[in-house]
Amino acid sequence: MAASGGGGRLGGRTEIKDVKSNKEIQDLGKYSVEEYNSRKSSKNREQLTFSAVVKAEKQVVSGIKYYLTIEATQKDGVLKSFDAVVVVKPWIKSKQLLRFVPSTN
Repeated sequence: MAASGGGGRLGGRTEIKDVKSNKEIQDLGKYSVEEYNSRKSSKNREQLTFSAVVKAEKQVVSGIKYYLTIEATQKDGVLKSFDAVVVVKPWIKSKQLLRFVPSTN
């Protein structure tokens, strides 16, 4: 699973270009919202509906760490931004949501 946007050096963050047309990045955003919803469903929290990833960066670690800014719609119809961090290890077909919080930008 390699995202477009250049290589980058180990440990450094690289901006991913053409985020809106990058299917892999959009799929990671959708995964992030779905994972957030599944973790919060037992606590009767409001479910979010994925809209789009609007910004993304990647960092090569032991896998690829993606820093995503995601737009999602709340139950009341309000569109909000969230920051997510996802680690992908393609060689073992693994992805893990590490962080999903309201964006401060």
